[in-house]
Amino acid sequence: MATKSSPTLLRRRVARKLRRMREAANLTLAEAAPLLDKTRSALGRIENAETVADVHLVRSMMDLYDQFDTDLLDLVRQAMRPGWWVAYGVRDRGFIGLETEASTSLDFQLMYVPGLLQTEAYMRAVFSTGKVGWSRKELENQITARLIRQKRLMDDTTPLALTAIVDEAVLRKPVDGSPVMRAQLHHLFKASQLETVTLQVLPDSLGAHLGMDGAFTILEFADEEYPSLLYVEYPTGGVHVERPAEVREAKLIFDKLRSAALPPQESAAFIERTADERYPS
Repeated sequence: MATKSSPTLLRRRVARKLRRMREAANLTLAEAAPLLDKTRSALGRIENAETVADVHLVRSMMDLYDQFDTDLLDLVRQAMRPGWWVAYGVRDRGFIGLETEASTSLDFQLMYVPGLLQTEAYMRAVFSTGKVGWSRKELENQITARLIRQKRLMDDTTPLALTAIVDEAVLRKPVDGSPVMRAQLHHLFKASQLETVTLQVLPDSLGAHLGMDGAFTILEFADEEYPSLLYVEYPTGGVHVERPAEVREAKLIFDKLRSAALPPQESAAFIERTADERYPS
């Protein structure tokens, strides 16, 4: 499921425009912030798209920077609209909106089946143990939102190309018992046959590898205006990294993991064999 322009991506566009306007006015963050009744850190968060500026603040910025841009005001209004996921009560920390607009996702996982490739039963088990205090409705909303995200893999107009690398531990960890895992691995095998999905396995026989520090995702966009970004999730949140040098290093690590992993066809056979041997019907 994709929108023409998600609020998350629009906020990135607004942030870059505001930063360029300030720089064109020869003002530093420290100089501009007090003139806008903001702290330096608050203005920095706006320019990094961590928070969104409202129309009134942007008008004040235009006055201070001596620049006026009607199109920018329209972008701000659009960026303030809620994304589709808000209807499900999902706090995505910016990731879902970016994924909604991404053309490619490079996903490395050490312990979990990638979210875009999970069966409903598997994600239900993961969500049930992953968060304390969720109501039944919140749990169902999380599942619904993830199922909606998965539709991008088969979208005729704006498909998402997914390259996923999983450690063998992902296949062997018995999440919610054999029936759920057997169905999940068969689902992985079928998903690996989709034109939009490239799935590879890092076998235990490989030993130590570059990905042992943790899972990560790289999102890439068809529009060159939007640079690739690195997303790393942690137990209570997630962080977006846009610094080019760090994103390039993450891509290099991903490429090395892809080279070390079993090729796609061998990976599919490995997944099918693991399902039959470890989770027999």
